[in-house]
Amino acid sequence: MSKSVMRRASVAVTALAVIAGVAGCQGEEKKASDAPAAKAKTQSRSAAAQALTAAFEKTSEAKSAKVRMTMTMPASMEGGGDFEMTGVMGWDPSLMDMTVKGEAFQTEPGDPEQMRMLMVDNVMYMDMGAEAAADMDGKRWMKMDFAALAEQSGDKALQKQMTGGLENMNQDPAQQLAILLDSPNLKHVGSEKVGGVDTEHYKGSLTVAEMLDANESLDVLSDADRKSLLEGVEKAGIEGYDIEVWVDGDGYPAKMDIGMDSPEGAMKIVAEYSDYGAKASVQTPPAGETVDLMEMLGELGEGLGAAQDAQADSATS
Repeated sequence: MSKSVMRRASVAVTALAVIAGVAGCQGEEKKASDAPAAKAKTQSRSAAAQALTAAFEKTSEAKSAKVRMTMTMPASMEGGGDFEMTGVMGWDPSLMDMTVKGEAFQTEPGDPEQMRMLMVDNVMYMDMGAEAAADMDGKRWMKMDFAALAEQSGDKALQKQMTGGLENMNQDPAQQLAILLDSPNLKHVGSEKVGGVDTEHYKGSLTVAEMLDANESLDVLSDADRKSLLEGVEKAGIEGYDIEVWVDGDGYPAKMDIGMDSPEGAMKIVAEYSDYGAKASVQTPPAGETVDLMEMLGELGEGLGAAQDAQADSATS
């Protein structure tokens, strides 16, 4: 497989990794009865929590929406730059059909302007384009089963974290509301217009430690491993996460911002939602048009091993 194909896949995975990195700090989806409005310490926080709890309940029931998501990553990061994802997503069950485009895809002549990405049953499918198909036996779709890759690693903690990350990768707005409700400094900012629509603006922030405490997918870690993870993230210069949401008059999130700072610069995800309850279904590509990354890597490993064995035999003969 050419370096160009692998680079495009790497760029797409980098974009998804940023989403999973932010969303992966969420716990499992909360039930409406678990929303932490009762934790309110002040009257203003209680009012904000009550409003967001109602929005959480409505959003959970909608199960799908159309979305336009933009991601900004420092140019110094691998695959850094600006990305835009548009399409439809669903939660319960989790799935998405998105088109991704951005400057990171346009680094070499002939690179595609955009890429279609599908997710269903915790498996990602990426349309690598007609030119890439020439390097993949005429198949233009690449299948990436991250949970299977993690299982192959033998790392139980990684397996659970990767599965959780995939489940949250599509930025389910209900889960984003749930995590904002965990913010100890949640507050109502005021009334604002978003795209000409009247909304109520809420914001809050969480430290890395608070995000890790909310992440039930990390329960498999020992206290020592959790401490080590926290120290590693803090040593990397990431102090916490800022979350904002604008709720429209129907009680649905119209816009969400999630940001975090790193030594390389700020990373930010801005999502605009519409058409809650829109039909969300994903038709996976035919097997005859799909290359399984896991199988491809296995074949490459076998080929490399055979070549090394032949080289060793030649050297001893």
